[in-house]
Amino acid sequence: MNYHYSDRVPESDEDPVGNILKVAGSDKIISFAGGLPAPELFPVDELKKVTDEVYDESGRAALQYSVANGLPELREQIVKRMVKSNIHTTADNIIITTGSQQSIDLTAKMFVNPGDTVIVEQPTYLCALDVFRTYGAHLVGVEMDDDGMKIDALEQALVANPNTKFIYTIPSFQNPTGRTMPFDRRQKMIEIAKKYDVIILEDDPYGAIRYAGDDVAPIKSIDDDERVIYMSTFSKILAPGLRIGWIVAEKKLVKKFTLMKQSADVHSDNLTQHIIAKFMGEYNIDDHITKIKAVYREREGVMMDAIETYFPKGVHYSHPEGGLFIWVEVPGDINTQDLFNTCIKNDVAFVPGEPFYADKVIPGTFRLNYSNMTDEKIVTGIQRLGKAIEQTIASQKVEQGA
Repeated sequence: MNYHYSDRVPESDEDPVGNILKVAGSDKIISFAGGLPAPELFPVDELKKVTDEVYDESGRAALQYSVANGLPELREQIVKRMVKSNIHTTADNIIITTGSQQSIDLTAKMFVNPGDTVIVEQPTYLCALDVFRTYGAHLVGVEMDDDGMKIDALEQALVANPNTKFIYTIPSFQNPTGRTMPFDRRQKMIEIAKKYDVIILEDDPYGAIRYAGDDVAPIKSIDDDERVIYMSTFSKILAPGLRIGWIVAEKKLVKKFTLMKQSADVHSDNLTQHIIAKFMGEYNIDDHITKIKAVYREREGVMMDAIETYFPKGVHYSHPEGGLFIWVEVPGDINTQDLFNTCIKNDVAFVPGEPFYADKVIPGTFRLNYSNMTDEKIVTGIQRLGKAIEQTIASQKVEQGA
């Protein structure tokens, strides 16, 4: 049977990132590849307790169909949570989604026609790039420095691409770099977006997980003309398996999102929404987040110390103050796949940088995750990784000499 796919379906069935994660999942390999929260921190007992209460108190309602924009009680809980980020909104400005990935997908579906431009950070979240490509977007990557997307380069990209539909940014503890955009640059981004009349899609899955430095308010907090679509998730602050996220946007946009969501999945899991709303009502989620931050701060510190000890001189890396990731840049024209293969031989893994780039790829880049490994494995893994980098650099010098 010959299947006649739409243009949105990739021609190749190859899944390079999936293959990498599969290889990295071997028991003998220390993997820094996945962006996985620490499972030992999941509040299993508390979630079990509130789940039983949901069944006892409102089981039939929780198991019934629900409204597409989400459980009112949960949206009200999110309204209260947003105030802590200096985002003052209402339940009518919020729609519940099936994780951040659906928020990205619905936004792209709603705004992007084939050929429309989406401007992204370079590098950026690889699964967002996949979504934008699915809808035929013309992707334009804007160079970053340690303070995030460069605003002068952003303006140049907007001038060169007048058909830009939106700017996609992860301003706090960015995936994959771990970088954070300072507040003054966030203000400038808003000003540029106004000047060229484009939307900003602000992805904020990690903002609550700050364990060093001062909080930086979201871009949405200074949005005075409903230009910013803000999205976040419970995946990093509660548990990713719950698959619940949310969007904060102007009311007429929420109505459009609701229509788009109805055609996608009718509504996000109703039982899970009841469970999270119950959890938020009975427990202080910030107490739970404090536990997460303490563990991640320790593990990030262990990894940074190990990198400074075992990585060759000249290797550059980010210094995150929160989130889950460190970005590494090995100098020279290093083949990242060769480095990955050498790492696998040394029983350690990372995610190569290539899938995070919208266009021009910088060789020798990769992402490390520190949230999902013990201190001992972090030290051992970074020691192995440092050895693999030295071996790859030495091999490259031999080849160039030949």
